[in-house]
Amino acid sequence: MTEEINHTFELIASRIPAQSSVLDVGCGAGDLLSMLDKKPAMRVQGLEISRDGVASCVSRGLSVVQGDANTDLRDYPDRSFDNVILTQTIQAMYRPLDVLDQALRIGNRVFVSTPNFAHWRLRLSLLFSGRMPQSLVLPTPWHETDNIHLCTLSDFIYLCTAQNITLEAAYSIRSNAPPRQFNPNGVNRALANLRAEEALFILTRD
Repeated sequence: MTEEINHTFELIASRIPAQSSVLDVGCGAGDLLSMLDKKPAMRVQGLEISRDGVASCVSRGLSVVQGDANTDLRDYPDRSFDNVILTQTIQAMYRPLDVLDQALRIGNRVFVSTPNFAHWRLRLSLLFSGRMPQSLVLPTPWHETDNIHLCTLSDFIYLCTAQNITLEAAYSIRSNAPPRQFNPNGVNRALANLRAEEALFILTRD
C-alpha cells in the first residue's frame, strides 16, 4: 500500500464517525475496512472481485462479498449504508457513471478517490517522453493496468456538476504533504489540479 493511499485511508477514516455503516467497493485486501472496523459499533462490509482480496479480508475477520461492482451494486437496496467508498476503483470500471449512480443510491455519502492524470510530473513525463507516464499512484504500464478511464481532478468535478452531484468536500493528496482541502468551485482548483497526485471527493445527492 503506497504512502498516498495511506494518506487517503487515514483521511476517509477520520471523516466517518463511529456507529456508522460502510460499504467499501473494491476493498482489496481490506486495509481500510480493518481501520474502520476498529471504531465502536461499526457495520462494515466489502465488495471485492479478486479471490485473493476476498481471502485476505476473510482471514482478518472482515465481512466481504466477492462480486463485480460493474453489475452487482444493483442488488443493494436504496440507502442501505451510511457511507459507500470507492478508493482507486472508479477509474477501473467499465461504466464509471453507472457505478457512481449506484453508489449514490445505496449510500447517504460516497467517498471517491482517483488518480489525478493532470499532476505536473505526469504532464512533463508525457510531454518529454511521448509515452504514457507512470507514478507511485499509477505504477503499472499502460498495457497491464486495470485503469481504463483515467481522468483529472477537474474532469471529475465537471462530471459531478453536470450530474447534479453535490461535492460536500474535496481534497488534494500528495506523497510528501498532508491532504489539503480545496474549494472545487474556487480559484485554487487549478492549482490543486496541477499539484495533486490523487484526489478525494465526498459526494451526496438528494
